[in-house]
Amino acid sequence: MTSLTVEGMSCGSCEAAVVEALEGVEGVESATADHESNAATVEGDADPLDLIVAVQDAGYDASA
Repeated sequence: MTSLTVEGMSCGSCEAAVVEALEGVEGVESATADHESNAATVEGDADPLDLIVAVQDAGYDASA
């Protein structure tokens, strides 16, 4: 499991966009995001850097 801090989410639509971006990364089995805690969790064996880049490409700031 990989946990990320994601800044910039403000609603459920933001969460959905982050989850969609994360689930598009090779090796991701599932992903969740929560705008209230500024967090995302990923199950699988994806490279954390790839996850961060995917979230950034979706328009949000992320760090591991």
